[in-house]
Amino acid sequence: MSKNRSITLLSVGHACVDVYQGAVASLVPFFVSERAYSYAAVSGIVLAASLLSSVAQPVFGVLTDRWAMPWLLPLSTLVGGLGIALSGLSGSYGLTLVFVAVSGLGVAAYHPESARVARRASGGSHSAMGWFSLGGNLGFALAPLMVTAVVSTGGLRLTPLLVVPALVGSVVCLPVLRSLERRRAAGSATAAVAARDDRPSFVRLSLAVVCRSIVFIGLSTFISLYARERNGSSTEAGTAALFVLYAGGAVGSVLGGRLADRWDRVTVSRWSYLATVGSVTGVVFAPGPALYLFVALTSAGLYVPFSLQVTLGQDYLPTRIGTAGGITLGLTVSIGGLVSPLIGSVADATSLRTALTPLILMPALSWWFFRTLPEPGVPRPGSAAHRNGGTAEHRNGGTAAHRNGGDTDGALAPARSDSNPR
Repeated sequence: MSKNRSITLLSVGHACVDVYQGAVASLVPFFVSERAYSYAAVSGIVLAASLLSSVAQPVFGVLTDRWAMPWLLPLSTLVGGLGIALSGLSGSYGLTLVFVAVSGLGVAAYHPESARVARRASGGSHSAMGWFSLGGNLGFALAPLMVTAVVSTGGLRLTPLLVVPALVGSVVCLPVLRSLERRRAAGSATAAVAARDDRPSFVRLSLAVVCRSIVFIGLSTFISLYARERNGSSTEAGTAALFVLYAGGAVGSVLGGRLADRWDRVTVSRWSYLATVGSVTGVVFAPGPALYLFVALTSAGLYVPFSLQVTLGQDYLPTRIGTAGGITLGLTVSIGGLVSPLIGSVADATSLRTALTPLILMPALSWWFFRTLPEPGVPRPGSAAHRNGGTAEHRNGGTAAHRNGGDTDGALAPARSDSNPR
């Protein structure tokens, strides 16, 4: 199977999973209108999806470093869909939390292994990984449209219809998994990298992703309600703001991959976060319809670094690719949901604008963490390689894998012991 076809199918599957992450925030206005939940109560629902996902994703990452688990992709997609499908059937707040948490568990199980599979299928290309991330962004973007179309028609009792994307996503990934298994069996992916982990850089990267997560999850939870408050009380105003937030991420993901093919990933991410400080300020304070412009700019700015952070994490921890994916694509992203109840509580006590204002600081902190990060494969100033003009490979443009945007297919599989064969 060609690289383009593999990435396309994986991108579709990614969309079918991340539509359920977007669906949680998309259901918030309906929980408020049908069940009269407070800001704090609905942020607790977002927390339920995020909390279990935060704990589970690194665990799944460690497991996938030890054993190959490609079957997690279809299974976790189904679990993510079933949780959301059941979330509207019971009026019990406790059961709603349980069902949303189950969906979060499915999403948690999906991302570490899918990041590994996508990078193998992409050959390490930044642009291809950007297209893979695009699928997730499209899933987020389609979530408010899908949820509104279904739930506004017949209320929360129609949420079982939301399982359809999960059924599609569990099927489209199967041809890619079979193709990669045939390649592995033929011996094209048996080599292992001999590289050292850069844990300090990985920690700083993870802190930057945490700050990004706080601002994105905070906005995705409350932007719909904020837009309705600022631009009229119609549901359409809130749905439009949430759609713009998610759709802007689709543009940012593709743009980030293309920019990283021209400049290095750290530089692209650093400037993107710096620009996002101004756009988040606009979201909070810009009057009238200008809100939507700043929401789009914020979304694009937050998503330009998204796929770049995943591959950076894998390159900082080359012996633990699954763990790196579980943290950068999962744990640190989910942590943003842990802050949502605090934002909700402040909003209940003051106003949504007051509660959202501290989010302006978050992309500035991400920029600060990226300020001293090295680009993997580039000698640090003061190193022997740098003083001598770099290694022969670096002087000639880097290894073939680096010139092609990452590792070769074979180098993507971390070393496993013989007792735990792939």
